Amino acid sequence: MIAAMLPFLQTLFDIALLRKGPEDIPRSIVMLLMAFILWLFARLATLALISSSSDKIFVIEFFSLLLSTCAYVAVIVLARKSSHLLQTITAIIGVSALMRVVYLTANALLLPFLGIGFMRIVVLATLLWSIAVKGHIIARAIERHWYAGLAIALAVTIMQIAFELSIPIGP
Repeated sequence: MIAAMLPFLQTLFDIALLRKGPEDIPRSIVMLLMAFILWLFARLATLALISSSSDKIFVIEFFSLLLSTCAYVAVIVLARKSSHLLQTITAIIGVSALMRVVYLTANALLLPFLGIGFMRIVVLATLLWSIAVKGHIIARAIERHWYAGLAIALAVTIMQIAFELSIPIGP
């Protein structure tokens, strides 16, 4: 499993750096499962390492992931590119996990030295880069210009944020 994970992680890094697209991921349920497990581990690490994270936030983020996945599936199906579906969803979930790992790493290494103000900038930068990468992924999947993918990724992210903010987190 670990041996299969390393090339997959390298491909996800290349996608996150806009060097590759979802078509470079093998079309496989196993790859999708690996991406989801990576997302799950990254999210569970957040629960363990960040005191403000809670079980309720975990559930909200899971349903937010499900909502965004459904939105991307709808876009791909409407664009009549269903053959790209499995690879695209795998790439989006995998890249989401990588972005979480970047945030966790920055939080662990930089927060003690640079403070919460700097971490807010890191969160915003990670969110903006995530939108750009997901725009790249969806544009390649539906074979449209990068700007179309960026607009779709931005709309899906706004939908996710609206969903997450609509659910009260308090006790």
